[in-house]
Amino acid sequence: MCLLAAAVIVHDARHDRVLLLRRGPRAKFARGRLDLPVGKAEPGEPVTVSAARELREETGLVVAPEELGLVHVVHGAHGVEAPGGYLTVVFGARAWSGELVNAEPEKHSWVGWVPVDEIPADAVAPTPEAVARYRAGQRRVLLTGWEPAATAR
Repeated sequence: MCLLAAAVIVHDARHDRVLLLRRGPRAKFARGRLDLPVGKAEPGEPVTVSAARELREETGLVVAPEELGLVHVVHGAHGVEAPGGYLTVVFGARAWSGELVNAEPEKHSWVGWVPVDEIPADAVAPTPEAVARYRAGQRRVLLTGWEPAATAR
């Protein structure tokens, strides 16, 4: 079974910065690294609704699901909570409401704005690539963890 997840690139175009969070010391993977707001879809929940819900739950920011634009799709062969693989749909948002807060301090040690040209290379993949492609208007499917023979089919 493939785990479905959703992530959001919240882009403050006026200041050319994006919203990132630092994964906390009890994170299941990538402790201490910057990541996009991301989370698992609930059963029966459209992925756009998942993205908007996770963004609100993690950061306090509100985005209408229909306002999200498709940016990137990541298909991983396996993950920490997804031995059968995962599919993460990355959306972009340029408009939101609400006050930015670290709404899940038990999961994240920091939530804030990072200039797009200062996203560290060690941020959780594919954050740097997804943001760069978002800014360039490019869309891509990223395959990760697959054997080369499987990706050539």
